[in-house]
Amino acid sequence: MTDEGGTADEHQMPYEYRIAEGRLGDEPTVTVAAPDGAVRVVLALRGATLLSWQVARGAAGWPTELTELTDLTDGYRDEAELLAQDGVRAGLLAPFSNRVADGRYHYGGHDHDLLPGRTADRTIYHGFAREAPFQLVGVTTTADSARLLLRTTSIRPDRYPGYPFALDLDVEYTIGRRELGIEVRATNVGETTAPYASGWHPYFTLSRPRPIDDSVLQIPAHTLIRTDASLIPLPGTEALLPLDRRPDMDFRKPRRLGDAVIDACFADLAPGPDGRTETVLSDPATGAALRVWQYGGYLHVFTGDTLARDRRASIALEPVEVPTDAYNRPEHADALSLEPGRRREFRFGVTYQT
Repeated sequence: MTDEGGTADEHQMPYEYRIAEGRLGDEPTVTVAAPDGAVRVVLALRGATLLSWQVARGAAGWPTELTELTDLTDGYRDEAELLAQDGVRAGLLAPFSNRVADGRYHYGGHDHDLLPGRTADRTIYHGFAREAPFQLVGVTTTADSARLLLRTTSIRPDRYPGYPFALDLDVEYTIGRRELGIEVRATNVGETTAPYASGWHPYFTLSRPRPIDDSVLQIPAHTLIRTDASLIPLPGTEALLPLDRRPDMDFRKPRRLGDAVIDACFADLAPGPDGRTETVLSDPATGAALRVWQYGGYLHVFTGDTLARDRRASIALEPVEVPTDAYNRPEHADALSLEPGRRREFRFGVTYQT
């Protein structure tokens, strides 16, 4: 199996998940397919980016006849979109997620400027990993799942302005019949403590070609992060607003999205007995649901109203370790600090139900 426009190098036995190398234009990709064709995932090595997650609509298990595959994500469609990074579709966010106010922060006794020399638009967001070159360094396949390990060693001093730290990043994808799991692991290979946090920026859809308005959303969060007009959180505890005081943003009980315009971070997520928090997106027309899960952190939600392509065709449900502008907030200093030789993991993913 190949992805569009590419040639494949088949690696696995016929009755295991199959791994094929290919191209999206000139960008290297990896395609993962279940033995019976019920699952197909395409990843770009640039940014270890999920381009597509397709699952059969049929019943769970090993059906004898599969229905048509449906794409549950709204990723980059071609090389130009991947390189432009518009919308940060399924981007892996590291070493910071969302925005850093004015592109500046103070850390380790030094002032750092992520946009040196720029005086006009000083907006920066979502880190460097989403454009970094990754390599596929490990593959494990069975009849039930595939596990892919991708690695980049590109985050080094002098490589990215304003970030004089050295990190190795591992991204492990676990692909099952109805679930996609991701673990991001960062190791500080430098000599000084580094600020670091990660996240994921996927766009999901259950209603294609209909807009997301009729989708139902449930978020187990008790607090909304209040921001200014630039989407930077307000100072200190002013940023923390109990959702009881913002009923229009309270999705603790399932609610139809309607015409809600959301670009906000939700805090105080309530985990289940296993420590896993689940945000649920469902389509009443079909009964299908996506359960976006994470261990710890926050959830950022974006209804895609400003996307250059296909506005409100999908919704971004983004597990993140810390909220926007954490680099400039003392209350997140401990959560950010990654000491030399230490490693940190963040686990999240999504389950499809019909």
